[in-house]
Amino acid sequence: MNKFLLMVIALGMVACAGPDHIDDNKVFFAFDSAAISDDSRTELESQSLYMKNNPDINVILEGHCDERGSTEYNLALGALRAGNAAHVLISEGIEPERIKTISYGKERPQYPGTGEEVWALNRNSTTKVVDAE
Repeated sequence: MNKFLLMVIALGMVACAGPDHIDDNKVFFAFDSAAISDDSRTELESQSLYMKNNPDINVILEGHCDERGSTEYNLALGALRAGNAAHVLISEGIEPERIKTISYGKERPQYPGTGEEVWALNRNSTTKVVDAE
């Protein structure tokens, strides 16, 4: 085989292997939304590939919000964000029992500060890897 063909095969194998970790990976959401964007769907599909290649891990999807709005509203929105992320993983073939969700709403901001740049970072679902029980 020529070198070019070997390189294409090797690159294809790397692409199929998926990411080397998913712990603390995030998908981001628009203001006041739990809709999965195309970029978020691509990230979650990549995470599902990792989970398929690593059947010994489970995940907790943490739903986060920015500081605006009431505590109750943001807890509900965070739950929707984590739940929608879980639905993508499940639709990609990940067993539902391997996924747990939790909402932190605005109570546990991951990025300190205020303003649109910080708020955009805090509107996410964060994947936490846990060992299978």
